[in-house]
Amino acid sequence: MQDLSVARTDAAREKSRVALTSVLAAVLLTGLKIVVGTATGSLGILAEALHSSLDFVAAAMTYAAVRWAERPADDDHPYGHGKVESFSALFETLLLVATSAWIIYEAVERLFFREAAVTPSLAAFGVMLVSIIIDYSRSRALLRVAKKHKSQALEADALHFSTDIWSSAVVILGLALVSFGTRFGAHTFWARADALAALAVAGIVLWVSFRLGKATVDALLDRAPAGLARQIATLAAAVPGVLACRRVRVRPVGPTVFVDMLVDVAHSAPFEQVNTIVSEVERRVQERYAQADVVARVCPVELPTEGWDARIQAIAGRIGLTVHEVQVSENPGHRLITFHLEVGPDLSLADAHAVADRLESLIKSELGGHTDIVTHIEPQTPKSLRHETVPDAQPRVLAVLNKIVSEVPALRGFHAINVRQVGDRLAVAMHCVFDAQLPIGEVHRFATLIETRLKTALPEVADVHTHVEPPEPNER
Repeated sequence: MQDLSVARTDAAREKSRVALTSVLAAVLLTGLKIVVGTATGSLGILAEALHSSLDFVAAAMTYAAVRWAERPADDDHPYGHGKVESFSALFETLLLVATSAWIIYEAVERLFFREAAVTPSLAAFGVMLVSIIIDYSRSRALLRVAKKHKSQALEADALHFSTDIWSSAVVILGLALVSFGTRFGAHTFWARADALAALAVAGIVLWVSFRLGKATVDALLDRAPAGLARQIATLAAAVPGVLACRRVRVRPVGPTVFVDMLVDVAHSAPFEQVNTIVSEVERRVQERYAQADVVARVCPVELPTEGWDARIQAIAGRIGLTVHEVQVSENPGHRLITFHLEVGPDLSLADAHAVADRLESLIKSELGGHTDIVTHIEPQTPKSLRHETVPDAQPRVLAVLNKIVSEVPALRGFHAINVRQVGDRLAVAMHCVFDAQLPIGEVHRFATLIETRLKTALPEVADVHTHVEPPEPNER
């Protein structure tokens, strides 16, 4: 977090520095053009002077906007202050349009209603060449920083300076034509070239205004970059566990893009898995788009393959409870649900019953219909038990198992038998091998019979866990 804060501070300093340099460049160019334009009477140069003065105002606003936009988000501006750059660009657009209107009016006056003396000089050509050099340098510097930090205000300023290059070139052409007319005796005709050059400058300014105005309005109206929402949805849908990404809303604010998305996740997914899925969605989007601020919300979806066990276990899991042995029986208009609910062994009966009531109410509200629930409350099994091996009990267990093998024809044998002492009782775990083609219902019945007979023959055995499996291929 500290590295990110330092990076943002460095970015703010770099943006402010390049914006301030542009202000100074605009001041220099405006002053030079006013002096030379007044001395020569060139409307093209004076139009350029007005254009440069506008660049000064725009650069000053950009400098202020960049500094203001870097302020952190607060209670009144939860999305930050990045829109300040867009408002700055909008004001610049209005100034550009007003300037173009004045240039067009003055050019039309000189073309059709009155003459104006234009005296080309080396100073006129020199100031326009200097303008081109400075404009080229500033536009490159501004555009580099604008792309690096995704700054709309700096990009608009770079656009200003880059179009100044072309408009200055047009003015030079106009002055050259006036000079040509003066030298070859067609001064009156060629003097109009200066006014035509001014009209060309106005056309360039209006074109820039349109581009800048459209981008500014799009930003103020929260228009998302073309295709970005679809790309983000594709990224999210590729995350394991995401069934679909049904809605993505993108809101650009300055260099930051705020992303609000809704992803579908299986209704039965455990809370920990859902949290992992959401974190992975946000990570992948931020990895692809470094300036993205992502919030992913989850919509639980019931899959056609989900059974009652999964649905009820998922409901219990959302409030931190564990259930098993879920059974559901349905008649027309009525549903009966029974399950075992595990609670802390130290809870009182009253507290445990309150937990059960809460779970039953939640299940009924989600499943709807006429539902009755019978909850068997039992103490929660510890996650891990301490045990000791009991070597002298192993022969007794093996003797009983060998007898059971002779009584159950479908049982091929046992292996991986483990006998351990848990508290004052014994626990037995083993693998049971049955015929491969035997129905699983029959296998389960035989496994239950084995567990019952072992507990009956050895009362000290409290728990029996059997893993059923078919014979190895070479044993069939």
